[in-house]
Amino acid sequence: MPRTRPAEPLPRPQEVHAAYQDALGPRERSVLWSWIGFTGTFAAVRALTYSIRTGRGPFHNLSVGGAQLHHYMWGIAMISGVGAAAVTGTRRAHRHPVTGFTYGAGLALIIDEFALLLDLEDVYWAKQGRISVDIGVGVVAAGGTALSALPILNRLLSDRRRGRR
Repeated sequence: MPRTRPAEPLPRPQEVHAAYQDALGPRERSVLWSWIGFTGTFAAVRALTYSIRTGRGPFHNLSVGGAQLHHYMWGIAMISGVGAAAVTGTRRAHRHPVTGFTYGAGLALIIDEFALLLDLEDVYWAKQGRISVDIGVGVVAAGGTALSALPILNRLLSDRRRGRR
């Protein structure tokens, strides 16, 4: 029977943090956090709106005076906050992880309801194309997140090969 190598344990949090600090500069960290914010928010809002649509769970649409508050409104507010930080903030604020995450999350909220922003009818749940749009945006989001994190993964693999732990 051939010998198999024992599986490598997952990297410890401090190893991931060291790779994050060493492999990514401030700009790349901000990009990574933007993608994480976009991907996580897009996935969460899809799950949340699906649960609202199917009547499962405790969530429901928010309305004020009979007008539904769509989530693109929260996205616009978040992007506006990031813009204010860009205009008035310090260089440190520009590249802070929260700034990148907020930008990505706000963008996901806007993109998810883009048809409504263009004054198209509320085709949000039309069967034609909805699944392919969800899958397409999800693949792009996951791909962008993975590509942004690639330097960290490369660093962790390089450390393993050199025996640094």
